[in-house]
Amino acid sequence: MRVTVTANRPGTARGDIFVGPFSADRMVGQTGALINDNSGGPVWFRPLPATNLQNADVRVQTYYDAPKGKEQPVLTWWQGTLALPPWYTNLPAGAPEPGGCYYIYDTHYRLLKTVFAHHGYYPDEHEFTLTRRGTALFIASRPVPVDLTPYGGPKNGSIENSEIQEVDLATGRLLFSWNALDHLDPADSEEPVSSASSSDGVWDAFHINSVDEGPDGRLLVSARNMWAVYDITKRSGNINYRLGGKKSDFAFGPDADFYWQHDARYRPGNRISMFDDGCCDLPDGAPEQVSHGLILDLDFRSRTATVHRTYYHRPPLESPTQGNTQALPNGNEFIGWGQSPYYSEYSGAGNTQGSPSRNLLYDAKLPGSNISYRAFRNEWTGAPYYPPSAAVRARAGAGGNVVHASWNGSTRTRAWRVLAGSGPRSLSVVVAHAPRSGFETAVTTPAPGPYFQVKALDARGKVLGTSRVVTLPHS
Repeated sequence: MRVTVTANRPGTARGDIFVGPFSADRMVGQTGALINDNSGGPVWFRPLPATNLQNADVRVQTYYDAPKGKEQPVLTWWQGTLALPPWYTNLPAGAPEPGGCYYIYDTHYRLLKTVFAHHGYYPDEHEFTLTRRGTALFIASRPVPVDLTPYGGPKNGSIENSEIQEVDLATGRLLFSWNALDHLDPADSEEPVSSASSSDGVWDAFHINSVDEGPDGRLLVSARNMWAVYDITKRSGNINYRLGGKKSDFAFGPDADFYWQHDARYRPGNRISMFDDGCCDLPDGAPEQVSHGLILDLDFRSRTATVHRTYYHRPPLESPTQGNTQALPNGNEFIGWGQSPYYSEYSGAGNTQGSPSRNLLYDAKLPGSNISYRAFRNEWTGAPYYPPSAAVRARAGAGGNVVHASWNGSTRTRAWRVLAGSGPRSLSVVVAHAPRSGFETAVTTPAPGPYFQVKALDARGKVLGTSRVVTLPHS
């Protein structure tokens, strides 16, 4: 089922849209990794075989092959299962289950690398970032036994702990780790310890959900259930400052505070961005405020945080989980609304809660209750290693035939050439140039066939790929 585009105005950044459609309720279509164009039509889709499998954080990155001194654009994502209804395990809701991993695919949609976590932790859907050092920086999680009686919980309880890990992509060797329990106080959590009763005594005190690397060896770490963002010196692991939460080092100006946040990122000029979920202590808590994209100015002298820009949706959205705020190359901002089935693009000036349509350039809605953990706009050139696909059917009541042509993931195909003949080795051109019209192009031809073939053409008419020969089905 297609994405519904509700706004598409001039001024959007270049590129396609990358999501991992999923639903914990009733999935429309299939889960998987998906690239859409601005019309809402698919460009590439890699479906998953099981409804409880999920892809998350689907996006374009640059893979640095340090031993070879080369770099290339790649697609990356997390794949695994989450503790979600109706598949609850002895983990908090939304926590990664064992068996997940990260994938790196090249522009031909071939697997380059599979990355796993260390120390017995599970690869976490929340973050997977490639660095210019030929490494991957990510979050890994697992329950750790902890006496929860100091916090009002059971003695034989556990905390869903997180490690930030960095591995060398060439060797898989662990280069760095930072353990949340070693540095954060569970007593500062906004998630009540009583919530552990629904997950066999595992308390999701921290819920680390993003890590961003700064240019000077610092890390910006978001802990959703602490309502806090931490600036960390990577070398020592020490916390430089806390923004938000019960022990914030900053005071907040009007509308600058945030709750249950995701996707904290460094921005130029002592700014950080995030997606402020503003909502909700699961499973049935009330929203603290409307969800929105948020960019803050940090004044380190006065230790105050003030609003630089905000990005609100119409209708107002309350997203209990997930979401992201992406800076685009042209100065726009792209918002993935997490547990709400939308993604949007705004001009950089943003808007306010009182005028949510101001500066909105693009808005789209996933079908049904489908959602995507994050949504990104990226430029991508896909050249599949596999051939185009073709199918043919008789044109009902009008004579001739209709040939259907598609090439999952090809971003350079602009037109199709159709060949037909009485035998598989006696094909000739019957339609020289049929413009591509979406993911699948239907081309009508009077040629009787019964053998047909299609060729994908680029903007200059060069053949990019050739399908297998297909035949008319027997009536």
